[in-house]
Amino acid sequence: MDVLENLSKEQLIAYIRAMAKNMSALDGVWFQSIEKEKGMDEAMWHDCEVWKRFTQTEARRIKNFLKLPEYPGLEGLSQALDLHFNSLLNRTETRIEGDVLIYRVIDCHVQDARTRKGMPFHPCMSAGYMEYKYFGSTIDPRIDCEVLSCYPEVKDSSCACIWKFVLKRGEE
Repeated sequence: MDVLENLSKEQLIAYIRAMAKNMSALDGVWFQSIEKEKGMDEAMWHDCEVWKRFTQTEARRIKNFLKLPEYPGLEGLSQALDLHFNSLLNRTETRIEGDVLIYRVIDCHVQDARTRKGMPFHPCMSAGYMEYKYFGSTIDPRIDCEVLSCYPEVKDSSCACIWKFVLKRGEE
């Protein structure tokens, strides 16, 4: 018998959140091992490559789980972002206005953990760009992404980062 089938709804929710924290811990452990051994630049290069590949896999699985159509648009992206493992860790806000979706990460688990450990902030803008660009375009190839604010280029200090997704019409 599958152990998950015996868990209550509350236990399953707690377990999913714990697994999201485990994913973040795994990401941090490998990153910090390269950072310590080879320096921040080398670690960031690998971080960008990992997020480019991993986020496509995650997005495909979420898209299949949600049974989204080939071109689900920003509504589909919004649903998928809600299940993105970083959204399960961080407090986020999503707003759709026309052909634009704004995704704000209010509190960032990674930056909070580095601060607690006395470490400098993770310069996550380039890796975050890979994460969200490829997540969005895997959900719907018409979606493009740009960073509005993210460390080290913080333009809005009211949150950890802000991403803008734009739906390019007429490309189905």
